[in-house]
Amino acid sequence: MKKVNQVNGKSQSPQKNQFLEFPKSLEGLKILCLASGGGQQAPVLAAAGADVTVTDISKKQLEQDEMVAERDGLTLKTVQGDMSDLSDFEDEYFDIVVNPVSNLFVKDVHLVWNEISRVLKNKGILISGFTNPLLWIFDDNQEQKGILDVKHSIPSSTLDYLPEDEVQDYINLNQTIEYAHTLEDQIQGQVEAGFVITGFYEDDFGGTRILDKHIKIFIATKAIKLKVD
Repeated sequence: MKKVNQVNGKSQSPQKNQFLEFPKSLEGLKILCLASGGGQQAPVLAAAGADVTVTDISKKQLEQDEMVAERDGLTLKTVQGDMSDLSDFEDEYFDIVVNPVSNLFVKDVHLVWNEISRVLKNKGILISGFTNPLLWIFDDNQEQKGILDVKHSIPSSTLDYLPEDEVQDYINLNQTIEYAHTLEDQIQGQVEAGFVITGFYEDDFGGTRILDKHIKIFIATKAIKLKVD
């Protein structure tokens, strides 16, 4: 299975980006950048006046945010942790959660949606990016040669396609495991966690992969948490 990086940074048309717009003023809003280390989203939001916390499982990624913040005179908090366990944060604490493409590294994505819902205030905003599972149905080696050969099923993980005698070695080497979640888990999972999806957008690899000729493989959603009494 292929390692997926965050959605490429090419610019998008204003029309497509409208649904992702933040409130006109971020001054004082509490924003959680979830699994979002790397010095990209968090410093930009901090520069706009938000009270930003960035959490990531990678200490090195968080150090990038700290470096950018120190360089640019910004204030933000970094917390190392798993995106499926946000026990470091109080209930209904954040106004906005930004979660770029990253939940492919979590086995149970429902835990992520539920934890986000817990830490978001009522009517809080969730901006989330994830991958269309179609990316994983093709043989990786063949796809790199420009051939789309359907080989795998969904849901699945990196470990499902390794010979049985190689699985433990792969785990012992601390290699990255990717999980191909169903669209039902990605979209209905948000709904079940108390979100109303108000925006939906697709993107591609920027023309660098053969799949770009056929489909946009990345998805971003905007959702609002709404309590139902």
